[in-house]
Amino acid sequence: MKKILLVAFLSVAAAGCTGVKTLSTGLENEAFLEFVGNPNKYGNEVTVTIDDKNTFSASVKKQHSDRPKGTVYAIATGRHTVSVSYNDQIIYRKQIFVSAQETKKIVLP
Repeated sequence: MKKILLVAFLSVAAAGCTGVKTLSTGLENEAFLEFVGNPNKYGNEVTVTIDDKNTFSASVKKQHSDRPKGTVYAIATGRHTVSVSYNDQIIYRKQIFVSAQETKKIVLP
């Protein structure tokens, strides 16, 4: 009888050794930019500069008010100066503020 109680106690103790596991997640600390305008006017691609440091090429999509669709570009959250140029001419320059997981739509003229 003592052996049965000992085996039962050890199996319960072994099963309880895993402890409590918790997982805490939050939003990624990034925001997104989407560029909309007339793709025929800009050859489907413009040059974007963030804070006069990071430069990349971005595609321009038509604006669809009924369904947001297009390529988005990840940037850090906070205040940024966004400059968009086409054929070495600045067509858009503005200071923006973006929050975590926010998609900011940049409407080109």
